[in-house]
Amino acid sequence: MYCPKDVESRYELLVFNCQDQPFLPLTEFYHDCLGRIDKSSALSYLNCLLPFFTWLNKYSNYLGKRVYWNYLPEIIRAAIEDYLMNKMECKVRDKDTFRFVNLTNKSPNTVSRFLSAIKAFYKSLIRLKQYEYSNPLIDSQAILNDYRSQSEGVRKDKPRMPSVGGTEDPIPHRRLTDSYFKIINEEWQPQIIDDPHLPFQVYQAGKKVNWSQRETVISRMLFETGARVSEIIELTIGDYRSRKSYQEVITFNKGSHGIKVKFLRFSKDTVKRLFQYINTERKKYDPNQLDFDVDVLPDEAPIFLTEFGTPLTYNAWYYHWNKSMKNSDIKLNPHKARHWFVTTRLREIHNISKSDAEIQQRKNELIKYMKWKNPDTIKVYEHYFDEEKHREAHDQMLESMKKNEKEYEQEQKTKQKKKPKLAVIETQKEIEIDADLQELLEGLE
Repeated sequence: MYCPKDVESRYELLVFNCQDQPFLPLTEFYHDCLGRIDKSSALSYLNCLLPFFTWLNKYSNYLGKRVYWNYLPEIIRAAIEDYLMNKMECKVRDKDTFRFVNLTNKSPNTVSRFLSAIKAFYKSLIRLKQYEYSNPLIDSQAILNDYRSQSEGVRKDKPRMPSVGGTEDPIPHRRLTDSYFKIINEEWQPQIIDDPHLPFQVYQAGKKVNWSQRETVISRMLFETGARVSEIIELTIGDYRSRKSYQEVITFNKGSHGIKVKFLRFSKDTVKRLFQYINTERKKYDPNQLDFDVDVLPDEAPIFLTEFGTPLTYNAWYYHWNKSMKNSDIKLNPHKARHWFVTTRLREIHNISKSDAEIQQRKNELIKYMKWKNPDTIKVYEHYFDEEKHREAHDQMLESMKKNEKEYEQEQKTKQKKKPKLAVIETQKEIEIDADLQELLEGLE
């Protein structure tokens, strides 16, 4: 629960337990995260941890007793392992001083985020001096082994020589994670969403549950810009005014710590709907009843407000999204709109470009627009289009085979059946033949 405007408190929000009582460990954790990571990331961690602490309170069992968050590290580890296997349907197996976690096809895509969140939780509570043991999510033996590998040289019982000397093998830049639970079959793959009608199905689903202007504008922005939900719902009036084009806004990016580092571009129709929202529905809920031009909204004012006149949050927005998807029996995470945008843009790039150089240039422009830290992200989408090209070419081949089969059958009806002959290619010995071609020729004999 967020702190009301008329209440003074050191806490921006409170987390409650199953008995509707304030649960300070998670509350303190959230506020410790602020300033260290983005607020959206802190909220994401909270959302991952809430189901675990609920499960801990209701279903955890260690030697016949419930497990509490402040128990010994080995008890916490046992509880987390139980949660991973029974609630998140992972496979966990022993390995030396840590555990390997295998994801199954039933495991949610939040396993990695949960492990990061619970590790960060205990790190915060140790820093706040509220958890008196070592972090249960860290493999202390791994840290010790890493230290030894960094300090011990090739000479027995001698320290490592300085790297400038060139007498020791260089230390690898990357090291193994020190996490107690290590996911070993996780490989992030962007989802390919290639249905051209998907946005309109979502808009129609919103109409059926009477979406407000706000929900409609945000959903259109999701599909038209490829942005994350938080990058849209946390926009301010100043973010819109700062761009020269009336079809653009500036916003933050994941990992930019709130700094506005990228722009989003959307359609003229969405611009019209945005202004209609700002000057009617938003004005209605604005405590000062201001609109965009006449009363001059301040730059720091949030574009999207709740019915209580407070800044819109992800959870408040997601309630309306989830309601519309369930009502229309559509299983669609809002983040998939981002994957749909990338897939659609790449298809357009391949369709309108006249050369490979032009395709590469446009792809580089898309990478810059998306603010991807790793340019290789686009390769997975490219792999999809390579497969699509193969499918198209293969279908043409199959159609050609079908046509030739019909022609052959027609000829058999009118002509006497003749024994087919294969053309034999004779080659001179002095001519060198490629090995693959030679294998093909030998197969014809």
